[in-house]
Amino acid sequence: MAMSRPLAITMGDPAGIGPEIIAKAFRDAPAELAGCVVAGDVATLRRAAQLVAGPGALVLPVVQLDQAADWRAAPPRCIPVLQTCELPVLAAYGQVSALAGKAAADCIVWAARAALSGEVAAMVTAPVHKQALALAGAGFARFPGHTELLQAEAAAFAGRAVAEMPVRMMLANDELKTVLVSIHLSLRDAIDAVTFDNVLQTLQIAHASVRGGAGGAPCIAVAGLNPHAGEGGLFGREEIDTIAPAIAAARAQGLNVSGPIAPDTVFMRARAKAGQAGEFDVVVAMYHDQGLIPVKYLGVEQGVNVTLGLPMVRTSPDHGTAFDIAGTGRADAASLIAAIRMARRLAA
Repeated sequence: MAMSRPLAITMGDPAGIGPEIIAKAFRDAPAELAGCVVAGDVATLRRAAQLVAGPGALVLPVVQLDQAADWRAAPPRCIPVLQTCELPVLAAYGQVSALAGKAAADCIVWAARAALSGEVAAMVTAPVHKQALALAGAGFARFPGHTELLQAEAAAFAGRAVAEMPVRMMLANDELKTVLVSIHLSLRDAIDAVTFDNVLQTLQIAHASVRGGAGGAPCIAVAGLNPHAGEGGLFGREEIDTIAPAIAAARAQGLNVSGPIAPDTVFMRARAKAGQAGEFDVVVAMYHDQGLIPVKYLGVEQGVNVTLGLPMVRTSPDHGTAFDIAGTGRADAASLIAAIRMARRLAA
């Protein structure tokens, strides 16, 4: 797909597998990575390129760019990198550190601002470690993860309060899409977050952001919170008192919404398989694990995290930093490549 602007990939935590999967993506999928630039640390990406090359193999060269606008001048079969962070020493693989967390966060901020200003067409983020992010300084410790940091950057760019820039996480693959009412909260707090306003807002964001099977408005299913969607109040009243009224309000606004549906069956009904579309285009789930487990079970290597509600495109792989295998060369770049592919489609 021809692009007039580059797509930025942030390196993620340099102690994790982010740099490795980026190097593998450039090595194994050059057509998919055409027009991509890495926001990161040059030395870290050079280490990653050597790691994935293997003994005696050709090491993919890392070329430092001065600015994103130089992306067209990068030679073929290389990893173009913009030095967007300070990392005086290489991060030790698999170790949480404030230095690595700060470097990862600085790359995210650069890419977010570049995407918001139109300097890059979209951003794809390699994984960060939440503990390292918390150690990165007061400016970053308040953010549980990428989504909240990007929300704050987008709100500041627009001159609005963070509450006026509502965002949601969507995890998607070719078979299933789920959008979450809440993201990184404890389960106890996530249940409290199932309010009329939060559910309705999630439905509105999903409706505005997700395309239906024919390219029009999506058919949205809403998962219940309780077993059997509450069984008429026998197992909880959240469906009766909160979720159903939010669905009714969404329908009154013209949204195509069904539910609440028992959470142990709704994902199967929405799943597309064997070339056949599912009953629904997307499922709105009430909390993080309820929505993410079904998608990840279908294959972590193909899942993509998309932040909905931002005035820019941001996608990411659906896995973490994998500190346990960082530096071993065993990381799989498939989810990152899928995230790049989706970012291109959304930015088109």
